[in-house]
Amino acid sequence: MKKFMVLYMASGADFEKAMKHSTPEQHKKGMEAWMKWMEKNKKSVVDGGAPLGKSKRVDAKGASNTKNGVGGYSIVQAQSHDAAAKLFGKTHPHLQMMPGGWIEIVEI
Repeated sequence: MKKFMVLYMASGADFEKAMKHSTPEQHKKGMEAWMKWMEKNKKSVVDGGAPLGKSKRVDAKGASNTKNGVGGYSIVQAQSHDAAAKLFGKTHPHLQMMPGGWIEIVEI
């Protein structure tokens, strides 16, 4: 089995909008959808991951604050990149909760 890092992506504006406008009920419903997806795919999920916070960029000039479109991650296993991609689809909780969002799957 190969391993893949899954990155839950959206624009900074979309993340801010979702956080600012979501109600406690919507948050609870979203978490329930995530738990249901994790249970359904438990044979493939190596690490359920977590939301990600602020970013630092380090280069030859030093460290600085930066922004990117990565909101969270998971690690899954599958026979192939295509098989990993099939674990995700238009009904995945990230895509439902984050209009305009997308998911990137990178082989480890």
